[in-house]
Amino acid sequence: QVQLVESGGGVVQPGGSLRLSCVTSGFTFSRYWMYWVRQAPGKGLEWVSAIDRDGDREYYRNSVKGRFTISRDNAKSTLYLQMDTLDFEDTAVYYCAHPPGLYCSGDGCRFPDGFWEKYSSWGQGTQVTVSF
Repeated sequence: QVQLVESGGGVVQPGGSLRLSCVTSGFTFSRYWMYWVRQAPGKGLEWVSAIDRDGDREYYRNSVKGRFTISRDNAKSTLYLQMDTLDFEDTAVYYCAHPPGLYCSGDGCRFPDGFWEKYSSWGQGTQVTVSF
């Protein structure tokens, strides 16, 4: 049974930092690219960051480049997201995901329309709130 357990969210002031974790089980973690996806209040799902199987290649959406860092520990089957210089627009529920297939290449990641809405292997997510 596939399980993804996200944690590390909370309430933080603008400019602050959080480190999210996603502990996984039920699949061979090291064989999958891993992704962080978020859903802001009233908005759709959007990918935030991606990392290849070995942790050698990282991808970020433009709005988080230079502020977020994705990493993984294959020995612990765990994915991380270090989030620095948080802004109000980062407020969202954050999920980790492991869709099969390849969606990222040299200049970024691209997904078919409705991709994340059709994806079903979600954890419970972790809430990140940026507020004074």
